[in-house]
Amino acid sequence: MNFVVEKKDKHTLITSKVEKLNNVVAPELKGEVVMLDKNGESSMIIDLAETRYCDSSGLSALLVANRLTRASGGTLVISGLQPSVEKLIQISQLHTVLNIASTLSEAEGLLVSGQE
Repeated sequence: MNFVVEKKDKHTLITSKVEKLNNVVAPELKGEVVMLDKNGESSMIIDLAETRYCDSSGLSALLVANRLTRASGGTLVISGLQPSVEKLIQISQLHTVLNIASTLSEAEGLLVSGQE
């Protein structure tokens, strides 16, 4: 399994277990996010601590997650960005669109403050 999905109290944690978030695995992440959205999950954390590479397909999956969570009144937080992935997000100017946290606890804090 490339992604581990855990339902928490007020959000869902999706943990990436892949080194490369590319066109091979990004559709699976999109599918997970779409299914969670259809099941009423509005706030999500995507932990990319184990992911060292991301391409445009991976960015697209993150943007789909962001769009779906916002549309349902929730929040998406991306955590654990490795330097190369963080650089790609900054070059793409997506750091201005996505909520980014360094750690899972920081991400959970962002969700709590965003839901009050």
